[in-house]
This record gives sequence, structure tokens and C-alpha cells, in this order.
Amino acid sequence: MRRIPPLLERYRAWIAAGVAAALLAAALVALDRLTREVRMADVKAALAMLSPARVVLAGAFTAASYLALTAYDVLALRIIGRPLPWRTAATASFTSYTLSHNLGIALLTGGSARYRVYTAAGLDGPDVARVIALASGTFWAGVAAVAGAALALHPDTLNLPGVTLAGWQAQAIGMVVLCAVAGMFAATRLLRTPVRLFGFALPLPGAGQFAAQLMVAVVDLACASAALFVLIPDAAPALWPAFILAYSLGIVVAVITHVPGGIGVFEAVVISVLPGDRATLLAALLAYRVIYYLAPLALGIVLLAFHEGRRQRGAVRFVTGVEDAVAAIAPLVLSAAVFAGGALLLLSGALPSVGTRIGDLAHVVPLPFIEASHLAASLVGTMLLLLAPGLYRRLDGANLWARTLLVAGALFSLAKGIDYEEAIVCLVIAGLLQWTRGAFYRRTALTQAPFSAGWLASVAMVLGATAWAGFFAFRYVPYSDDLWWRFAVHGDAPRFLRAGLVTMAVFGVVAIWRLLSPAPSRAGPAALEQGRLDVALAHAERTDAMLALTGDKSFLWSPEGDAFVMYAPSGGTWAMMGDPVGPRDQWPDLMWRLREAADRVQARLLLYEVSGPVLDLAIGMGLAIVKFGEEALVDLPEFDLETPRVRNVRRTARTLERKGLSFRIVPAGAMPLVIDELAEVSREWLAAKGQREKRFSLGRFDREYMMRFDTGIVQLDGRIVAFANLWTTPNESEASVDLMRHRDEAPSGTMDFLFVQLILWAKARGFARFSLGMAPLSGIEDRRLAPAWARLASFAFRHGERLYGFRGLRTYKEKYAPRWEPRYVAGPGGVGMLLALRDVARLIEGRRRQRRPVAVDRAVSMPTVQPTLTVVG
Repeated sequence: MRRIPPLLERYRAWIAAGVAAALLAAALVALDRLTREVRMADVKAALAMLSPARVVLAGAFTAASYLALTAYDVLALRIIGRPLPWRTAATASFTSYTLSHNLGIALLTGGSARYRVYTAAGLDGPDVARVIALASGTFWAGVAAVAGAALALHPDTLNLPGVTLAGWQAQAIGMVVLCAVAGMFAATRLLRTPVRLFGFALPLPGAGQFAAQLMVAVVDLACASAALFVLIPDAAPALWPAFILAYSLGIVVAVITHVPGGIGVFEAVVISVLPGDRATLLAALLAYRVIYYLAPLALGIVLLAFHEGRRQRGAVRFVTGVEDAVAAIAPLVLSAAVFAGGALLLLSGALPSVGTRIGDLAHVVPLPFIEASHLAASLVGTMLLLLAPGLYRRLDGANLWARTLLVAGALFSLAKGIDYEEAIVCLVIAGLLQWTRGAFYRRTALTQAPFSAGWLASVAMVLGATAWAGFFAFRYVPYSDDLWWRFAVHGDAPRFLRAGLVTMAVFGVVAIWRLLSPAPSRAGPAALEQGRLDVALAHAERTDAMLALTGDKSFLWSPEGDAFVMYAPSGGTWAMMGDPVGPRDQWPDLMWRLREAADRVQARLLLYEVSGPVLDLAIGMGLAIVKFGEEALVDLPEFDLETPRVRNVRRTARTLERKGLSFRIVPAGAMPLVIDELAEVSREWLAAKGQREKRFSLGRFDREYMMRFDTGIVQLDGRIVAFANLWTTPNESEASVDLMRHRDEAPSGTMDFLFVQLILWAKARGFARFSLGMAPLSGIEDRRLAPAWARLASFAFRHGERLYGFRGLRTYKEKYAPRWEPRYVAGPGGVGMLLALRDVARLIEGRRRQRRPVAVDRAVSMPTVQPTLTVVG
């Protein structure tokens, strides 16, 4: 498979967004040409002629269509063998389709909503991907069947924007499409195994299930198209075949282009294909967009926000079983609501005032007040578009500012032309944000998040659609240079030009400011009081607490100052190293505070190499648990070099002793006498192994760091040939080693000799155990019903010797007759765990890659240890 060029891969999201924006621009140009003879007054008159009965009927067909859409997910869940209650599938389907219908980019908007709902219901990432793939397949099968039939039955010339097809060409294309649908049906009868692509298995529906999918899709499209058909006053039954063709082609083009809501694209295709009065047709399309697109979105936002507010207050839940799903997607839909509210204010500023309202308002307030309110309303709309991404990130500041701006927008809407409809919309959205304010708890600065390609494309599309609507509305207003400076009660065109100019200026200033402003820097490591560290380390039960002295970690301290957790950021992950250090009654509060701090800056939290006592806390925090391996511990009171179990290392140690190897401990205070020679041994060892210094989970050879600890050295003829610096807990519960390095000339078995001497030294000084370190992936069961990660880890342990030497490492440590204790990692489930482990691997390798820095609230910013700390006494 040909790889995507790195440059294209890096800017793929921006390229896709640019293509979508360009397609919208092309569609608006085509729509402008198709409606060149249409006047705004004609469209208003056609809208006024829509009877309430037609509107109600269109609403009924819309409800039937969305009900059919829920069956897409129900069938997909059954096909993958993970059926869920209808209410859960309906929540996922309704939320997904209302977002993707209005915002476009279905995989990013609708797919994100489905992922949040289904993972909350217990599905993993691959299962959610299968549901999305099968639901998309159902939709496209229905569209293909309907469009293919309509093309095959279309005898006349087909005119599309930029393309003209003869009747026989359209029919041929329709027959090919129908054959493709028939081929899909045949494949469900012939293929009995899942389709596998890049390791992803997608089960195929059976013949009956495929027929059910096709029927559901046809019903959905029939109801959706009927909702538009009944809004066309002069539509006769004879128009139905051409209408179905126009509708299905419009849907196809809108989905392919990923233009939000298919705005402009759908309308251009339908108008170009369907005969009839274009003013009436454009009015029907506008009413259809409100009924089929915006009304379900508004309903979903209100229901989800209301339910989320009740959930936060502990009220009785009215949709049992979907509470977690609602909590996950509420900020997403409210972000969409605020974005839509901003777009509404901008669109209102581009259109003429309604009826005689502005004339009535002019009798009450002066004209300058009306003009200023018009500009202010457009500015509020602009700011709401800018704040929408902050709401998606659950920022409390974004929630507060959005509420304030929405209330101001409602007031300005009334003051610029008594536009009470949009004022009501603004106040409703503000009320929903107030009701759900508990869901917005992060305190990251609003200006720290980078602009995303999708958001910028959506903003560009809103501005483009708003500009098109304004120029369409004032197409027949003669332009002149002084039009910008005309101020009159009925001067809607000048107000539109001024509001558009101010809006573009604001976006331009914000974009330039964000592009030219320097990236905020993180504060460097801060000094840490040695006495404070000594107090916490006095409670340490594991020697990896000494990693606090490496100078590459940040700390979160208990209020009493006698306990801490150490962590380091890497990519989108905060990795906590080892167990918390300090009294155990401080652990729960420390870990929850760390989780909340990571969540505020939208980072994944990974607990790395933690022990059993941490598991209950990790489970309570909602983290997924994965066994990482086992640690070899030698119980020193029972250790006896004369026992048969350690005869191999006993024989090696005594043989090397007879050959002249000697061992001694160099106290930390005497390290300056040997540090140069140890540095030479370290450089030689790194060069021979082709390695570089690691970080985070072990120390590195740094002179100041090494001089904090006692060090065991092995000498041959008075020359140091191997060394290991010692980690010991102040309460003598455990001793261990950190760096272990030797010269090439060291006799075979030198490290066994060093280990034996260190173990005997620790035993003589009363330590309870000696840690030989981790054996990664060791002790993980590979059984038929074990989870996939366990089976993969076990396979790597058995067959990955060339990559790491997993089995050999455990075999080596077994010579010392240790007992094995499990160690775990805990973090996000699914793909998030893989991403977190990747980030930690980069951290250990010294290749820590930071995201664009995100400011952290001072209450959770923790100092980092300087590498100039004094030695622990």
C-alpha cells in the first residue's frame, strides 16, 4: 500500500477543510446563477403562502424519517452481535444524525456522538467503528437504490450544476448503480466471513438483514423527501419521479462534499434538476431546512441539556439507561447550539428587517441606537462562533462568556428591529447553558487552544453563506461608494455591508493575533524544599520513590506536605510514576486531584507501574486496568546463599571472587573521589549497547544525581569494572538498584557477582526486601476467554525475544529465587490506552513531545525538582 506523503499527512485535515470550503463556494456561485431572476420579495411571498397543514405534514414526515434512522443503529448492533436497548440506540442515532445533518463531516460530528454514547453503554472502540460503518452502509445502500431507480426511469436530459447528461446516459448510470446494489445483496448470500481490512473485521449482514437495512433506508429517504415535497405548493404526483431524482442526487452531493448541512450544495442540485418556479422552490427548501434540519437539532439540544441539568442535581432521571451517554454528549450539542446561535445572529444581520417592525421601533428609539444595536448583534454572533470550541472543551470561562453574550444578543436583536424570534433563541440557549453549567468545569485559558481545521472551515462556511444571503437579498439595490455611509430607518443594505465588514475585520484581527502571538511558555523546574521531601520519603515503601530526585517530574502535594504523586506530561498524556509517596490515607485525595487536574487541561491520565494497593483507587476513578508485568522481590530475612535454589549465582560469585574481583560500597559523601571513573564506565557501556540515557521510569547518569546515593562498585586489580547506585527507603523496607553498568573487559558473570554482594549488604543492614526490578509482560495469562490485550501481551512475551528479551529477563532474575508481585498500568480504555502508552514510551526514551502548551490553573500547577537538590540524609 502506497504511503501518504508526510506533508500531505500532516496537513490532511486542513486540506480537507479547504476543499469543503471551496466546494461550498462553488455551490453558492452555482446557486446564485440558478436564482439570478429570483427576488427576495418573491421568496417571502412564497413562504407566506405555506399553509399550516403543509407545515404540520412536513413535520410528521420528518418525525417518521428520524424514527427510521434509529433503526440503522438497531440493525447494526444486531449484526455485530452487541444488541442494546432501543433507547440507547435511539439516543446515539438521533444525536449523531442531528449533528451530522447540520454540521457536516459525519465521521467527526456524528461519529463522535456515537462513540460517546456507545462507549458509555459498554462498547469498545472497534465495535463503535463497526456500528458506524454498517449504519453508513445502510444509508448509502438506500440512497444508491433510490437514486439508481430514479436515474434508470429518467428518459429526458439531466441538467446538473456544470454537468449535462443525455437521457440514455442517465439511464445507463442508473442501471449500473442498481447492479451494484444487487451485487451487494449477492455478496451477503455468498460471503459468510467478516470482511477484514488492515486488521479490522467487519461482519457482513445476512440476506435477511441486508433486505431489512435496504427497506429501512428506503423508508427513511421516502419520508425525508416527502417532508420537502409537501412544502412545494404546485407539486403534482406526476412530478414525483423527477423530484425523487433531484432529492437523492442532492443528498449524495451534499454528503460527499461534507459541507455543513449541505448548505448551498443541496439547494443547487435540487433547483437545477427539478422544473418549476424557482422562487417557490427556494422558499420550500428554506422551510424544509428549518423543519427537517434545525427543528430536530433544537429539540435534541433542549432534551439533552434538560436531562443533563437534572442529572447534575440528582433529580429523577426520565430516560433510564442513557445517563452517562447524555453526560458525555451534552457539551458537544451545546457547543453546536452556541455556534448555531452565532450563525443566526450573523444571518439576521445580513437580511432585511421583518415587516414594519423597524419602522415601529424608530418611533421609540433614535436611529443611532438602532444602527449601533445592529452592529453589536453581529459582533455578538462573531464572538459566539469564537467561543463554541471552548464549550466543546468544557471550559467554565467559555460557558460564562457565552451566557453573557447570548443575553446581550437577545437585547440587541430587540433593539435593532424587534427580532423577538432570535431573541427567544438566544435566551433559550443561555438558559440551557445556565442549567448545565456544572458540565463546564475546566479552567484552561480560552486563548490557549489552537484553531482546528474543521472549526475554521465551519466559520468560513458560515461567513460565506451569510454573505451570499445578504447579496441575494439586496441584489437589486444599486451599489455606490456612498452606500456604506447611508444611515436610514429602512437602510438595510448599508447595515448589511457595515456589519459584514466589521465581522470580517474581527475575524481577521483574531486570526492575525493568534498567528503572531508567541506560544506561552511553561515555567521551568522550581526548587523543592528538601525537608518537605524527606518527610514524604520517610513513608516510602518502594524504592522507586527515589525517582523524585531525577529532576524530570512534576509533583502534586497533599495539604499537609507529607505525601505527593509525581508525574510528567508527554503528548496528550499525564503519566504518574509509581505509587503515591506518603501516608496511605492521603492517596485517594492526591490521585483524584491529579485526575481532575489532567482532565481540566484535556490530558489522558496514565498510572504507570503501580502496585495492588492503588487498583481500588484506579477502578473508582473509572480507569481501565492492564497488567504490565511482574516485579522480582527477594525477601532478605529468608535469603540464604547456601540454598540449592541460588546455587548458580553462588558458584559464579565465588569463582569471580577467586579471580580477584572485589566489592565495596562507596558512600554518597565519597562519590566525588570515583565519579570520573564511573562516568568513564557509563560512557563505555552506553557505546557498547548502542543506547542513550533513559528518563522518567529510571535514573540517568548525571553527576549531581549520582552523588546523592551510595554506590556499589566492583573492582579488578584496583580498577572499577562495574557499578550500581543504590536506592534505599528511609524506613528500611526495601533496597534496590538504579543504574547498573560495566566495562567490556569485565569478566562474564560480573553483574551476578555485584547483585549477590548488594543483596548480602542489604540483608546485613536489616532491609526487608531487595527489588530486582520489573519483568515486563511477565505473568499475563493467555487463555481463550482472556481479553485481546492479554493474549497479545502473552504472545509478545513468548515470541518477542529478539525485540526486547522479555522471557530472558525473567529467566535471569529467577536465579535469585524471588517472589513475583504484579505491577499494573491504569488509564483510559480502548484506543486512549494505546495512545497513552505510546506517549510514555516517548517519555522514557527522552523523546517527550508536548502538545501546544496549555495553561494550567495555578491551583494545580506543581513545581518540578531541580537537579541541584541536596542529598537525602
